[in-house]
Amino acid sequence: MTTRNHCLERDAQDPLADLRDQFDLPPGVIYLDGNSLGARPKASLTRAQHVIAHEWGHDLIRSWNSAGWFDLPKRLGDRLAPLIGAAAGEVVVTDTTSVNLFKALAAALSMQAADPASAGRRVIVTERSNFPTDIYMAQGLSSWLDRGYSIQLIDSVDELPAAVGADTAVVMLTHVNYRTGYQHDMRATSALARAAGALIVWDLAHSAGAVPVALQADGADLAVGCTYKYLNGGPGAPAFIWVPQKHQVRFRQPLSGWWGHAAPFEMAPGFVPTDGIGRALCGTQPIVSLAMVECGLDVFAQTSMAAIRDKSLALTDLFIELVEQRCGHHPLGLVTPREHARRGSQVSFTHPHGYAVMAALIARGVIGDYREPAIMRFGFTPLYTSFTDVWDAVEILRDILDRQDYNVDAKRDAVT
Repeated sequence: MTTRNHCLERDAQDPLADLRDQFDLPPGVIYLDGNSLGARPKASLTRAQHVIAHEWGHDLIRSWNSAGWFDLPKRLGDRLAPLIGAAAGEVVVTDTTSVNLFKALAAALSMQAADPASAGRRVIVTERSNFPTDIYMAQGLSSWLDRGYSIQLIDSVDELPAAVGADTAVVMLTHVNYRTGYQHDMRATSALARAAGALIVWDLAHSAGAVPVALQADGADLAVGCTYKYLNGGPGAPAFIWVPQKHQVRFRQPLSGWWGHAAPFEMAPGFVPTDGIGRALCGTQPIVSLAMVECGLDVFAQTSMAAIRDKSLALTDLFIELVEQRCGHHPLGLVTPREHARRGSQVSFTHPHGYAVMAALIARGVIGDYREPAIMRFGFTPLYTSFTDVWDAVEILRDILDRQDYNVDAKRDAVT
């Protein structure tokens, strides 16, 4: 039987334990919501102060050159690329995940329309359980194009082979499901789309920095993701878009802003797309927010995705084990896959009063979050989550459930 002392021993042997010291974690808080907003790297405060006080305050507009502001989206993209199995010159950090998804979908549809063999394809296939904004963006783009495009929603991964056919233009999937933590087989699913003549766009919002991703090796076509979850870039930090070299020449997206121009400072009235990944850029970048992303990436440079994945699986295994051992007499239902290959870096349980229980946990210093229907989500960030955190969180959960110390009439907050 696992005890708290066992967890303390595992923390003492953890090769990633020292990385926790690089994050500003409030005392008395067990933070299990890094799958929604990552904790703050301590270095980000100094970095923000330097950008604001020196680069902006002292050097002013000269910092576009002297501080490397103009090249920052590409430079950060090159630093992020190894975490998702991409090459240098294939990633830029820019805009939001939704905006980048719009670009990627538009480009994929454009590539299909330009190919005589695929021009008649008009269906975008995705999951009903996908993060809603992804579906909304696909619906909005399809409606705006007004060329007969439609969205086909599937309710299970088992339905995917039958859903992807001769009329499918694009398959759009989130690699790790935001509710359940289910992780798709990227290689097999990309091969399925390719065999049917479709392009596949992956959303890595719950994957980047959490699980190993091999976009190139697994045959993906385009991908987007955010930096404010497991990558710890800060609230609302810019997202990223991946366009592999094989697609860059054909990559066309409708948000043709001046940063994607071949000669942006010529101020010509006509748009000419730049070469390479730069054509995925649009307008002037949010430099302060971009700078914070680098602080998160600096921590990843001190370890490997393999080490992060090993600890992630150990943390989530332990959490599932302890919840089932210590809280198993309560009406909890595990919705996250037990199989390692199909699990991201979160664990989700249902409970009839899931929102109220989560609110009670947060009041006791265990911060997870809640998603309908009745799902309590717990995210595990190996860079700063300890095995003792897992034990203590489950002990507090057990106490709340045993004493029914939660308010079923609790007013619901907008986010958690």
